[in-house]
Amino acid sequence: MPRVKRGTMTHKRHKKVLETAKGNFGGKRNLFRTAHEQLLKSGNYAYRDRRNKKREFRRLWITRISAACRAEGMQYSRFIDGLTKAGISLDRKVMAEMAFGDPDTFRQLVAQAASALV
Repeated sequence: MPRVKRGTMTHKRHKKVLETAKGNFGGKRNLFRTAHEQLLKSGNYAYRDRRNKKREFRRLWITRISAACRAEGMQYSRFIDGLTKAGISLDRKVMAEMAFGDPDTFRQLVAQAASALV
């Protein structure tokens, strides 16, 4: 049975890792072990931050809606409560876009929420 040399596959694997690690700082771009460790860490960060991005955008939308509500003289929590009681179901992304891009429509939304609370 012939002897199997594994250098080719190892070289291919190392090359793939180093190709992916391009652009990293210092030895993380050209030393296999540190590059591989960095890729594992980077993968974990990417996985974590894909979830964190959703949280951060929601926070941003809530902040924008809150600012627009306060400009109309209403608290964010009372606004959301009024919308729920009025049976209006818009997600925060749409409301934030409305508050930023179409203030007149948002003003009408605030008025509807206020009338539902009374």
